[in-house]
Amino acid sequence: MDVFEAINKMREKTERRESFSLAFMSFSYERRKSNGIVKIERARLRKQSRIENNRFADYMLNFIDLDTMEYGMCWQPLLLEFDGNDLELR
Repeated sequence: MDVFEAINKMREKTERRESFSLAFMSFSYERRKSNGIVKIERARLRKQSRIENNRFADYMLNFIDLDTMEYGMCWQPLLLEFDGNDLELR
């Protein structure tokens, strides 16, 4: 499954108020640092940032971790897994 197909499925599940799991490689642009792979067991998407507030908004995915209720974000190209399925970037 490719990243964009997975994002569409995430949107569909979020609209149905269902959760999904995801894994991604962390990366901070400002710090130029990764803390490795992050795995979220139960997540839903949240509204995307506006380009005026985050110049990389088109490349980011905003989510909420339903186990901790914390907001998170990741780079779309760094998504590795969706609901147990490995992803590829095309």
